[in-house]
Amino acid sequence: MSEGLVCLRMDRRRFLRLSTLSAAGLTLGACARSDEQPGDPSVSGTHQPKPAQPVQVPDPQPDPQPDPQPEQLSEPLFGISLAQWSLHRALKAGEMTNLDFPRVASEDFDIDAVEYVNSFFREQVRDRKYLTDLRSRCDDLGVTSLLIMCDGLGQLGNPHAGRRNEAVDNHKPWVHAARFLGCHSIRVNAASSGTFAEQQELAANGLRKLVEFAAEGEINVIVENHGGLSSNGAWLAGVMELVDHPRIGTLPDFGNFCLDWSKREEPDAWYDRYKGVEEMMPWAKAVSAKSHEFDEDGNETSTDYLRMLKIVVDAGYRGRIGIEYEGDELSEPEGIQATKVLLERVRDELSA
Repeated sequence: MSEGLVCLRMDRRRFLRLSTLSAAGLTLGACARSDEQPGDPSVSGTHQPKPAQPVQVPDPQPDPQPDPQPEQLSEPLFGISLAQWSLHRALKAGEMTNLDFPRVASEDFDIDAVEYVNSFFREQVRDRKYLTDLRSRCDDLGVTSLLIMCDGLGQLGNPHAGRRNEAVDNHKPWVHAARFLGCHSIRVNAASSGTFAEQQELAANGLRKLVEFAAEGEINVIVENHGGLSSNGAWLAGVMELVDHPRIGTLPDFGNFCLDWSKREEPDAWYDRYKGVEEMMPWAKAVSAKSHEFDEDGNETSTDYLRMLKIVVDAGYRGRIGIEYEGDELSEPEGIQATKVLLERVRDELSA
């Protein structure tokens, strides 16, 4: 039956009832509730309806407040990584292997990024199975491989063109290994001979050839201050300008500013470390926190870490800083931990 006919059949008693309910503030449709059917005694007038009850309108409730959002933590000024040379005594003594390095960094020092030294897996540079094992160990531990420090591969600034090219070729397998492990860079040296300007030109020539090759695999070539003119910040900055490639860079080391290691005891053999780091920072793609000895307050005795790290941070660097402990008074694990605590403390001070 159509809705209109149902409504027409409502008797007067029902009409009065609906009117009463409407007056009480209820909104009704064109006819009775959907469960009221013709002939239903509740609507047919065969019994007296209950008096209409006033409608209880609940007090308005305030809109629920959103759950408070967790405080957004800012990123630290820099991360911390572990340079493998910090454990060179243990590695040379056979107390651990290169394959153990990621686990030691993670489990012993709670550090999740590592920097390799090529001398500890020189024979395995082309061994895909070995490199796969190393990469898998890092992945399982959540450890990032950052770079490979390359030594003993010839002078990239050798005055003899053939030997210079040979040095470039000797670095190429390490570029492949770095890419396979997920590193962003290989660290190289810029050794040469000749005058100040001649060495700049020669080093830039070899570096340019290597960085053009490395760039094909999206790997950086970064130069550390590592003795000779490479420990002269102004000289190395000039080399960077000559190479002029987005994949070339520097790795400032806080302690390697000796221009002549045979005269290391003489003050004139040393370049000013703070000036040198400042000169290198515009091209820095990694930074090495060299440490040797610590005083009773936990400060490194050769480098003012607060002053040095302020130079690094003020240059806009926000990458990892690698712990490279070389001291004798503390054991390697103790020296690594002392350097880490110092880096964290100074980072907090600079962040305040």
